[in-house]
Amino acid sequence: MNRALVRLLADRDAQLRARGIAWRITGLASRRLGWIADPNGIDLAVLSGAPTADSFPARLHGLRNAGEWLTEAKADVLFEATSLNPESGQPAVDHIRAALRHGAHAITANKGPVVHAYDELRQLAASKGNRFLFESAVLDGVPIFSLFRENLPVIQLKGFRGILNSTTNVILGGMEEGLSFEAALNRARECGVAETDASHDIEGWDAAVKVVALVIVLMGERIHLKDVRREGIVRLTGDEIRAARAAGTPYKLVCRVRRTGTRIEAQVGPERLPLSDPLAWVEGTSSIVYFETDIFPGLVITEQNPGPYATAYGMLADFIRAVEVRTGA
Repeated sequence: MNRALVRLLADRDAQLRARGIAWRITGLASRRLGWIADPNGIDLAVLSGAPTADSFPARLHGLRNAGEWLTEAKADVLFEATSLNPESGQPAVDHIRAALRHGAHAITANKGPVVHAYDELRQLAASKGNRFLFESAVLDGVPIFSLFRENLPVIQLKGFRGILNSTTNVILGGMEEGLSFEAALNRARECGVAETDASHDIEGWDAAVKVVALVIVLMGERIHLKDVRREGIVRLTGDEIRAARAAGTPYKLVCRVRRTGTRIEAQVGPERLPLSDPLAWVEGTSSIVYFETDIFPGLVITEQNPGPYATAYGMLADFIRAVEVRTGA
């Protein structure tokens, strides 16, 4: 995803400059490369490949932590894209906190910071006159958070349901075709949606974290992962999955949230859905979320088989929102 973002920034450079936005990459960090910074800009040709630490001059190395790195890079914006840690949101929370304290905008594709530190990070950003944005955290780059924040003010969200995890969707589809669980999981990996350790997906953690993020941001309720009733797909057998499809009620890993009085009821689990339900027709890496509001009884957003640039585009869009606010555009 990070390389896709670099390519997308370069590809859209003319459009960005037309909006008054000039940019250069002055730092990158990973477990493999360490902390690398150059305020004059890092060569994009190096980043477009598969760089190693030896790809960069020795003078760019030697930094010990995010604070030193941000200072040396003279960063105005941090793009944060570490892997999800559902239990704590780390190290993403610390990276974003450091960026905001440094005085940079923080943009993340990680759901963890929203779930574990939303209020703190939002308030910290506001105190510094910067933005904490996370459009790519749910449904790749589809503008769910900005839709409600910018275009649906003072609307009341009563609840939502949807299919928010691509890995389980690909696995269930593969098993309907007769693949074993392992073969279907490998298909998801080949599609680029499953990690080497896919336990967060198949046990429902990824979907549950997305549910909590949506509830916190869109419904204004402070719930926790423990408040979500969660069940993954690991107990389903191939025979059960194929029989459900043959009966016209395919299994899907469904997220459901409902506001009941002062309570929020949230759950993630496999359900058999009738073919009259639009969720039943969502295949492959596609996703869908069906919102119920006081004004719009049914507001549906569907993402059809997103490509590798979808998540990167969400981060690019957040970048534009952040820096155009800073420049008064």
